[in-house]
Amino acid sequence: MKLLLLLFLLGCSITVFAQTQNIAPFKQGDRIVFTGNSITDGGHYHSYIWLYYLTHYPERNISIFNAGIGGDVAQQMYERLDTDIFGHQPNIVTLTFGMNDTGYQNLKGAKADSVYKARVAVSLASFKLIENKLNQHPEVKKIMIASSPYDETSKLKNIVFAGKNDAMLKIADDQKRAATAHKWAFLDLNNPMVQIARHEQQRDSAFSFQNGDRIHPTNDGQMVMAYLFLKAQGLANKNVAKMVVNTATKAIELADNCTVSNTTFAPTSIKFSYLAKSLPYPTDTIPTGWGNPKKSQRDALKVIPLTEEFNQEVLVVKGLRSGNYALKIDGKAIGSFKAGDLERGINLAVINITPQYQQALAVMQLNEERWEVERRLREYYWVHYSILKPKGLLFNDSDATVDSLEKYARRDFFVGATLPTYRKARFKSVRDAWQKDIDMLTREMYIINKPVIHQFEITPLN
Repeated sequence: MKLLLLLFLLGCSITVFAQTQNIAPFKQGDRIVFTGNSITDGGHYHSYIWLYYLTHYPERNISIFNAGIGGDVAQQMYERLDTDIFGHQPNIVTLTFGMNDTGYQNLKGAKADSVYKARVAVSLASFKLIENKLNQHPEVKKIMIASSPYDETSKLKNIVFAGKNDAMLKIADDQKRAATAHKWAFLDLNNPMVQIARHEQQRDSAFSFQNGDRIHPTNDGQMVMAYLFLKAQGLANKNVAKMVVNTATKAIELADNCTVSNTTFAPTSIKFSYLAKSLPYPTDTIPTGWGNPKKSQRDALKVIPLTEEFNQEVLVVKGLRSGNYALKIDGKAIGSFKAGDLERGINLAVINITPQYQQALAVMQLNEERWEVERRLREYYWVHYSILKPKGLLFNDSDATVDSLEKYARRDFFVGATLPTYRKARFKSVRDAWQKDIDMLTREMYIINKPVIHQFEITPLN
């Protein structure tokens, strides 16, 4: 079953590359703004992408910014380009839209086609304005991202807006047209995610990355989005590290992306010092995300070959006599392994008790904390761009504005949900403090993500 799934995903990978244009890996000093709607605003894919760079390229400092606003359509993104996107002084900007642009109407047949056609036309007219604005910034690299899909095929117990995803694909086609015309990068998240979901629905008809509302990917879907992005950057099949130790010749035959030194081949043990240039990629096992999530980031590993392609920290020991062997790292028992398994190679990156994985988990938790603080700021900007701007009150944080929002909250659930955060964030000193927290957490991430030397010991078990 696992082999069949991997073969299927290889087919999906071909589709990914067919739908991808020139996404260069991020380099030292890059400032990347991810622009989108609620899927970006409340989503983790950009955070998971950053976590990969934090662990696999710990010396490559980059900055990633969330510029999603829940409910946004292309016109609203255009209106906040100067303030909310270019205000971060990026040298790379991504753009994804289409979910809200196509609407949420329960129509069928010719009437649905007519409504979708009109909505797509409005969206593409706004995208043309965005296109022109982006061309005024030749110093900034652009990445068009076709939206994650609206799930029309899962047997979930809610209404299906038939034809919505096809309408979104028309928007994606225009994004690709613009990318081709201007030599921008382009990534299609829609088709690969649809393919994977349909494959999974053959065994579980209720499978969905969107967990109930058919719209917002939960964290497994967000991890799939990050995987597709990283794969499109050509980063697959780069080892965390790989070391090959030959006990027969008492030699280190391979040390890929790592250094192996101080090797001792004693009659009853093998000892050496190990310093990798990367950390393993940690994945959260706690279900979080949109709605009532039942799946975690780790659940994505069931449907994408992330471990096989992005998370290989391999230890190979040749020439051992048959039997079982204990592995200790820094004096800590990691596990026991058969000689044949060590000969074939064990992937340390999937053993979450190793010191290096625990170090990566700390980086992940700091990154999550940074994400949480940034989300507070995004709620503040959501209130301004979605609620106050149409009323001519953009960045008006007066007491009268608060009073108005409190009245509005009685009839708008989303305003009511964000109002507690807004009451704090309307004070610039609070927002400045939150930004200092983000900056401090980012600095700390780039301190604790540096690999350290570990002492390995392999001994036979009685």
